[in-house]
Amino acid sequence: MRGSAGRTGSGRGKAEGSRLSGTNLERAGDHNQRVTLQAIRVDGPMTRTDLAAITGLTPPAIANITKRLLDDRLIVEAGRIHGARGQPAMKLAVNPEGCFSIGMNIDRDHVTLVLLDFAGQVRARATREIEFASPTAVAEFFRTETERMLYGWNRKATPILGVGVAMPDDLGRVDLPHRPADYEAWNSVDVRKLLASNLRLPVFVENDAAAAALGELQFGHGLRKPSFFYILITSGLGGGLVIEGEYFRGADGRSGEIGFLPVRSRRTPARSLQGVVSLSALYAHLEAGGFRLAHPDALSTLPPKGQALIESWIDLAAELLTEPIVGVSCVINPEAIYIGGRLPADIVHRLTHALNQRLAKVQGVPAVAKVLRAATAADAPAVGAAILPFIDQLLPSRATLRKTD
Repeated sequence: MRGSAGRTGSGRGKAEGSRLSGTNLERAGDHNQRVTLQAIRVDGPMTRTDLAAITGLTPPAIANITKRLLDDRLIVEAGRIHGARGQPAMKLAVNPEGCFSIGMNIDRDHVTLVLLDFAGQVRARATREIEFASPTAVAEFFRTETERMLYGWNRKATPILGVGVAMPDDLGRVDLPHRPADYEAWNSVDVRKLLASNLRLPVFVENDAAAAALGELQFGHGLRKPSFFYILITSGLGGGLVIEGEYFRGADGRSGEIGFLPVRSRRTPARSLQGVVSLSALYAHLEAGGFRLAHPDALSTLPPKGQALIESWIDLAAELLTEPIVGVSCVINPEAIYIGGRLPADIVHRLTHALNQRLAKVQGVPAVAKVLRAATAADAPAVGAAILPFIDQLLPSRATLRKTD
């Protein structure tokens, strides 16, 4: 089971039971085990009878699958249900200690590393605020921090499934403020080789917005609303589209690139959306007003003049985001739009409020999705990256059924 692969995952609750059904297709045994584990992860603790009802698999199949999952320590017995006739039914739950994963987010203003358990809890975290970190600096940070996190680790008792890396697709190409010329080195770096070490683990590389969306799907609001658009505000601006529990990549793997949408506004000389809606743009706006910041946490502690500058940025960002969100709502009809990233929670709430006020005034369209703060926000790309090995080896996806190796 742990040797199989698949690049996308699904997260669904009991209301989505029909979508968690088993299958008779090739690789059915592996798929049915993934589906069963996902059902326990999303809605557990639950009984084997519940699992049969949700997955559509037979009781004997559920009995065999849950025995394997218990043997693999991916699930645990969580007590019996008393009060009904007959033998009390045993409830099953995901074992957080069943396996772990490492996630890393490489961006233009920071590098973050997390150690994630199978229940989605961050067990260890390291971050470094560094502008335009070189590949060498990132490799050293990764080596030092993984050694610290895993000191004395018994990988036979608690396996680490792999390393996920989330980073912008055009990390060294997009011309953001203060970018040094040698940052273009990222255009030719093989990230898998860069992070090769004595860990001897598979390395998965994903776009940062896609990773954040997958994190929201597996451990956030997407567990109950599996069709959504994720807006990631970091040093740049990205987006991720999830439809019915599957990440949609597009023909060239570049779906959701909301940051590159052109804008024409008398209020700004910017020609792309991320030229306004990004931390880099917000910092530049504040710097022009006399405030030089080095960390997003400082945004919440600015004096009234600084807060007024943030409010003017929020107003412009909401204005320029309104039309793209209406477009996404009309074309995709998602259940929600989520905003995550490095903005402090209070600023995200102010931005979503401003957006929803503008969207409420839009007329002549069938439906407009509500904008909410993402459940996986600040460390969303790193957490999402850590989920990639789980998706590859343990969780259900259409990609899993397509694989024949």
